[in-house]
Amino acid sequence: MAQEHFDRLTALDASFLEQEGPTSHMHVGAVAMFENPVPDFDQFLDTIRGRLHLVPRYRQKLALPPMRTGRPVWVDDPSFNIEYHVRRTALPPPGSEEQLLLLTSRLFSQQLDRSKPLWEMWIIEGLEDDRWALINKTHHAMIDGVSGVDLATVIFDLSPEGTVVEHPAEPWTPAPEPGDTDLLASGALGIARAAIDSVKTVTKMVSSPAAVFDGLRDGIEGVGEVAWAGINAAPATPLNVEIGPHRRFRVVQAELADFKQIKNALGGTVNDAVLTVVSGALRTWLQSRGVRTEGLELRALVPVSIRPKEAHHEFGNQIAAMRGPLPVYIDDPITRLGMVRKSMDGLKESKQALGAEVISGAQNFAPPTLLAQASRLNFSTRLFNLIVTNVPGPQFPLYVGGSRLLAIAPVAFLPRNHALAIAIMSYDGGLSFGLLGDYDQMADLDVLADALQDSIDELLALSAEAAATA
Repeated sequence: MAQEHFDRLTALDASFLEQEGPTSHMHVGAVAMFENPVPDFDQFLDTIRGRLHLVPRYRQKLALPPMRTGRPVWVDDPSFNIEYHVRRTALPPPGSEEQLLLLTSRLFSQQLDRSKPLWEMWIIEGLEDDRWALINKTHHAMIDGVSGVDLATVIFDLSPEGTVVEHPAEPWTPAPEPGDTDLLASGALGIARAAIDSVKTVTKMVSSPAAVFDGLRDGIEGVGEVAWAGINAAPATPLNVEIGPHRRFRVVQAELADFKQIKNALGGTVNDAVLTVVSGALRTWLQSRGVRTEGLELRALVPVSIRPKEAHHEFGNQIAAMRGPLPVYIDDPITRLGMVRKSMDGLKESKQALGAEVISGAQNFAPPTLLAQASRLNFSTRLFNLIVTNVPGPQFPLYVGGSRLLAIAPVAFLPRNHALAIAIMSYDGGLSFGLLGDYDQMADLDVLADALQDSIDELLALSAEAAATA
């Protein structure tokens, strides 16, 4: 489906707008580090100008129907100026990674301007070791992590020589801005489409009742599992407190091969190993805060893509969420991995993700006022303690302006009353953990980062011992 002027936001996309507040910013992004040379800024702008037709949403802004009669729509921005969205700055000497992370923290502490297209990109010059960086920031209402990997192909090349991109015959001309009457009509059209979809569902039930009722049964079972997960509230922890608008950001670098060694020697998947080391790090961090971990199991919100393969290049969020356990009560790393593996296998066999998808789809029929209430429930501290999201990236080198991408660290978001989020992304054999924390509540984010590195090293050493004795 192409990205068109006047596209209506899905209920899930709109929920990220509803959840945004003075302290809960709903943008996501990444910090990418490159080898020199830094691209010429004007040439970099020209490169993006020459590829924006591949991602029309990047030239569109939000338009809100009067009196909240419908969900927002995307419209062409007649005042679009690429130099507002793409900026450059430089770090003062020595240009350390700590300085880069501090700048990232500041940039992600500032909300995007909703009167303009919801993205920013920064070229950062002056990194030590002859490097430069690129920081991108995009509102979650526009894109999810899985399609974000596809979005990178607009900027990244597969070789230093670059990529030849075909351009439209005619220059881009924004469509006229809609008036209140147009926006009111779009809300009515959305209601009509919802009614038509309901009629199609009834028609399908009449023509093939067995298949529909099988799907309906699975969906109801899935909704029940989601409801049960909500009834069993996540435990109270120092992670679930009132947060402010400012952020801290830290990165822990690892090797994907190490996590494959762990899964091969000890069982499970790479994602099981990731959740295991995160659990171990949280255990150490909680104990440093004086929190007793006996019998304590945290709950992570683990986004799951429900994007069909044929829709891999579409924009917007096509994700559901499972609530995965983090057994911080288990001291032994191998035992902890076994518990994570068992729990995640159970979640995969359950219908929790399907239930979340059903709920998300049902919200498409909800008026905006009810949607706002539902979105608050989706991000309630009763459901989860923190977000842990693992995004697979390309396992081959990428380039921008002839410069090779060395590493990329993802940046997640903090919902209201959630002081920590952990995003993981693999790229070209590396695995980066991006730790985003509230500035005030996570003043000891370095302690957690160190604990995460120790947890990785510990499980890797145990896997090496197991492989040697196998």
